Amino acid sequence: MPEISIPAVLFLTFVVVQRLGELVLAKRNTARLLERGAVEVGASHYPVIVALHTCWILALVFFGFDQAVSVLWLIVFAGLQAMRVWILASLGERWTTRIIVLDEPLVRAGPFAFLRHPNYVLVVAEIFAAPMVLGLFWVAVVFSVLNAAVLALRISVEERALKPMRSE
Repeated sequence: MPEISIPAVLFLTFVVVQRLGELVLAKRNTARLLERGAVEVGASHYPVIVALHTCWILALVFFGFDQAVSVLWLIVFAGLQAMRVWILASLGERWTTRIIVLDEPLVRAGPFAFLRHPNYVLVVAEIFAAPMVLGLFWVAVVFSVLNAAVLALRISVEERALKPMRSE
């Protein structure tokens, strides 16, 4: 039986707890937005996103619990968490894991002043960086490819839904 790596387990615990916390926050924000008259778009592909992220986390845990932690990739991952905080702070109660359209001006503060979809940029980077913290290059590649396919669909759905709100 492989020996457990305490640094790897601590990292994995952080990732799992963070993702669970995000789901709680997203559910609360989604409910509040819907109460304000927002509508969800693209709900049919949401279970695919949940399945992808669940399998990604399971792969990290199953294959990473006994791996050494790369300090360089851990620093990259920590930098990405700073970006996550910036995104969450910029969106506030409008942040969610679903495509929720509210009849209000789009957020253009924070990273949204520079990127149209900073949260998706973050997710792309995290899906690659987190496995690399544990030296799991193949997990990084496999899930990056799968995520790219899902994001292509998701971004096209979101862009169509937000098009009337963009004044560009």
